[in-house]
Amino acid sequence: MSILPKSESIHIREVWDENLACEFELIRNIVDDYPYIAMDTEFPGIVLRPIGNFKSSFDYNYQTLKANVDLLKLIQLGLTFSDAKGNLPTCGTDKYCVWQFNFREFDPNEDVYANDSIELLSQSGIDFKKNKEKGVSAHHFSELLMSSGIVLNDSVHWVTFHSGYDFGYLLKLLTCKNLPDTQSGFFSLIKIYFPTLYDIKHLMKFCNSLHGGLNKLAELLEVERIGICHQAGSDSLLTCCTFMKLKENFFNGSPEKYAGVLYGLGVENQNGHNTI
Repeated sequence: MSILPKSESIHIREVWDENLACEFELIRNIVDDYPYIAMDTEFPGIVLRPIGNFKSSFDYNYQTLKANVDLLKLIQLGLTFSDAKGNLPTCGTDKYCVWQFNFREFDPNEDVYANDSIELLSQSGIDFKKNKEKGVSAHHFSELLMSSGIVLNDSVHWVTFHSGYDFGYLLKLLTCKNLPDTQSGFFSLIKIYFPTLYDIKHLMKFCNSLHGGLNKLAELLEVERIGICHQAGSDSLLTCCTFMKLKENFFNGSPEKYAGVLYGLGVENQNGHNTI
């Protein structure tokens, strides 16, 4: 498969509580051959802003992330697996597979959320009632994720776009705890669970002509979206295809030296670059 699949060739596999174990079995079987994992999450927006004095904008960004992730609940997770050339798995079917996990914990009748975020997700087709009734249990998901081979694995490359919150929610699931108080504690956990990661928003800083969000970047690189915008499966696929094109066009296939940095987080050094 080229890095630009056709929509009819893609199957976004909806994952609910009833098929969670089966889908993880498929994932365990493919991760060695498709070790690039593009990831996106949907969550209830940003509802808190910390007050006080902060050492830097990175510190403020982290405290904002921590306050919101600790309070709120994950709604959806999308994962797209590929090899180094952008080929996707078929898992014995006639279509390329992308996974979309729907979680049950969030309840708009009980939980805090940002109105505009939930309105946007509703308009994008997310059915909160169905999620609550049939969705994946976060606890069950984290157990299967721990033994899946996709975390704690040096051979896996996580591919994301402006993904501090995405990793924050996954760490909260994996550790069953609130996020660490400091960025250094946060990045220590990141390096354990997700040893190799790329944040496309960080990579774009080294590509003079590129700017904007994921949709704008995909448009600039002529990558077509498949599926529904603001649903995690489609967004993870767009992230995957965009990364593969960016990797070839701007980094000669080797973006390794830019790995490990999450856009907007880190500690600014004397050169103005953020490091972790």
